[in-house]
Amino acid sequence: MNPTQPSARAACAQAAEAAARRSYGKLIAFLSARTRDVAGAEDALSEAFAAALADWPQRGVPLNPEAWLLTVARRRMVDAIRERTLGEGAAEHQLLLAELAAAEADEAGLPDDRLALLFACAHPAIEPGVRAPLMLQAVLGFDAAAIASAFLVAPATMGQRLVRAKAKIRQAGVPFDVPGRHELAPRLDAVLDAVYAAYAEGWSDGEGTDPRRRNLADEAVWLGRLTASLLPQQPEALGLLALMLFAQARRPARRDRHGGYVPLAQQDTRLWDGAMIDEAEALLAHASRLDGHGRYQLEAAVQSAHAVRRHTGRSDWAAIAQLYDLLCGLTGSPVAALNRAVALAETAGAAAGLHALDALAGDARLADYQPYWAARAELLARSGNADGAAQAYRRAIGLERDPAVRHFLQGRCDALVHAASPGGG
Repeated sequence: MNPTQPSARAACAQAAEAAARRSYGKLIAFLSARTRDVAGAEDALSEAFAAALADWPQRGVPLNPEAWLLTVARRRMVDAIRERTLGEGAAEHQLLLAELAAAEADEAGLPDDRLALLFACAHPAIEPGVRAPLMLQAVLGFDAAAIASAFLVAPATMGQRLVRAKAKIRQAGVPFDVPGRHELAPRLDAVLDAVYAAYAEGWSDGEGTDPRRRNLADEAVWLGRLTASLLPQQPEALGLLALMLFAQARRPARRDRHGGYVPLAQQDTRLWDGAMIDEAEALLAHASRLDGHGRYQLEAAVQSAHAVRRHTGRSDWAAIAQLYDLLCGLTGSPVAALNRAVALAETAGAAAGLHALDALAGDARLADYQPYWAARAELLARSGNADGAAQAYRRAIGLERDPAVRHFLQGRCDALVHAASPGGG
């Protein structure tokens, strides 16, 4: 390969990028599982990729790029550990060197330690708010600036949080392993919650105009697929993946061609991704045949009950109300109770839904929750209380950050006020 040819360098860069996409998380997991030094593994692998971009145009892309990168990264880690082998830390550093040396025989068949890395990122010692960003960086290779943009946090702040989390893993001796049966459920919940938190941040970019946040939803689905593939007998892992796929399938219908917000009930089902919905249904069916059920399976089942509108023209509101009953009992979530009230209004009338909302009026967790006020406005309007509905709409508008949703709510409020004014009907 002639290194002076731009095409040769481009081909090497593409090969390195493909290796990163395939194996970045695998390589980080392999290196850090043996040292508990996530930051050191990231630095070493970054140097290995830099070395690849310099070496491969000269010598050609190796037959096994991942093995080449692992060899170089491990050497970099060994050198870094040796530089730190001073004073009281010498015994620890020698142990890390022994771990890395013992791992050399595994190079031909790189074990998949990514699940252990996910559990380390979601360990109880790690602050819940940084677990999702830590997964995105350690498993997928997101840089701190991209993560900060996606989570609407200053880059310096996000960088500091990630540095502290990685230091905590090393200092606290957080294990890189999959918990045993007796402690798997709570630890798995933490992993799934972090994956879903990443998805929620990407989903909140309703217009899909921010490529970092839009890609975040896709990458969270990728993490969900990874978790489900590594834990195929865990129904909640399957349920979370199904839930995200149901939501992703509707993404093209969330905005009209002018960028306007389209609520779920008004979305054109022809724009939904049928293949993705079918995959979600299959995952949910598989999960139902396994032992146990949890939040994500129930929430995915709610989305399945909405998805039947593709065939019947109407969501299965009776099933949705029953599922939210179960979610309320399982989680005690006020959001589940709010959604139950909305479903109740569809099955038993607006008065019944309002009665259920009134029971939630004193819950401080809903005081500044826009969907509560929007739902209240809608049910008050359906009950004929135009003044109360307008007040609730104004509260919802003031709480909403998305300009498209604000515009939609303002339009509903304006139409209501116009209809209630003399001569407006």
